[in-house]
Amino acid sequence: MVLREIRTKPGQKFSKEAVIRTTREIAQLGNFDEQKTDVKPIPNPADGTVDIEYTVSEKPSDQIELSGGFGGGRIIGTLGLTFNNFSARNIFNGKAWTPLPKGDGQKLSIRGQTNGKFYQSYSFSFSEPWLGGKKPVNFGISAFTSLQSNGLSGADPNLQKIRMNGITFSLGQRLKWPDDYFQLVSSINLQQYVLRNYADRFLFSNGKSYNFNLTQQFSRNSVDAPIYPTSGSHLRFTVQLTPPYSLFNKINYVTATDQERYRYVEYHKWKFDAQWYQRIYGKLILKAQAQFGFLGSYNQAVGQSPFERFKLGGDGMQGFDFLQGSEIIGMRGYQNNSVIPVGSNPQIAQGSGSPIYNKYILELRHPITLSQQATVFVLAFAEGGNTWNNFKQFSPFNVRRSAGFGARIFLPIFGLLGLDYGYGFDSIPGISAANKGQFHFSIAQQMGGGF
Repeated sequence: MVLREIRTKPGQKFSKEAVIRTTREIAQLGNFDEQKTDVKPIPNPADGTVDIEYTVSEKPSDQIELSGGFGGGRIIGTLGLTFNNFSARNIFNGKAWTPLPKGDGQKLSIRGQTNGKFYQSYSFSFSEPWLGGKKPVNFGISAFTSLQSNGLSGADPNLQKIRMNGITFSLGQRLKWPDDYFQLVSSINLQQYVLRNYADRFLFSNGKSYNFNLTQQFSRNSVDAPIYPTSGSHLRFTVQLTPPYSLFNKINYVTATDQERYRYVEYHKWKFDAQWYQRIYGKLILKAQAQFGFLGSYNQAVGQSPFERFKLGGDGMQGFDFLQGSEIIGMRGYQNNSVIPVGSNPQIAQGSGSPIYNKYILELRHPITLSQQATVFVLAFAEGGNTWNNFKQFSPFNVRRSAGFGARIFLPIFGLLGLDYGYGFDSIPGISAANKGQFHFSIAQQMGGGF
């Protein structure tokens, strides 16, 4: 696995840039302690050559999530397993199980969450970073199923439930132009929603809906380390499209029922996320981030999609709130999903989400410890963000503001744990407790996610 990332090949002219880039790529694998990765050039004056010795120290990278929580008035249990250096080709090789086959850099993740008959959610994902073993072509597959109900039997007319099933196939490739930090990822996604008497969350409450979409992501990642970056940037531009069904079907959307209108969801979705890291002094790091998202429609008669909207505010975690079909965006200093468009009905806007959002973050970070056993750093932040119902209202600098401080702990077996205190300066009409002092706890949040 390490040999794939080494850019100093025998017979090449010595390049300091290639040595630095190799060190960076080894760190990005996430399976080695970047603080102990060392490069030692060994010159040979006799023949004018240089041997380069790379020293790496493997660190535990597999993670387990075992937790119990309280949500929706009930106890919730969660079990998740993530293997970050898996080897599928050695599954039937008994000698490779130590305790699991590993060494090929594949990622296998299994997660379940339930509180009994009221809520169940199960997911699976697998990714191969070098499909075929010769080129850095990433293949991934993921699937999930989720169910939430009021616990009544299927024959009861008062039953309220929603089930969501989905599967995704993705293929990613490193690019050589404009430079080899760029990557292109294409994916095919199919999701099914089954609703029964499930009001207030979406634009309809009964029936089945299918979301078939193609997603294209163009990104550039030059950060120097995955856990505590000190330099570089990470830029992502994503386009997600469904077929424009209304252009070729024969449905009259003026008189269409909800089941006809939303059976096959149609939309186009555009997102941009940019992060920059800059060393200020010593180990003090400044992170700047800007995000934008827009959900559009092909046909005004059809209207906006009931799914794939944005919900802004809070810890950014999906959790038991079961906001399927929406994109959860964290914003500290405000309650979950409380940052809604001005003039919106809070009950409807918090449940259904908004088609437009943007957010800005400035964050100062300083490490407490950077070791194989744990990475711990403290931070202070200021951020602003908002949501809108349409582009006529959109004003990118008219944002709700917050500031605060927090800490992050990365433990190899548990992933990233976070605790923040944020103060929201701007009230949200109709949601009296939305802002002011808010504590936020997060677990297994990605470094490039909501925070």
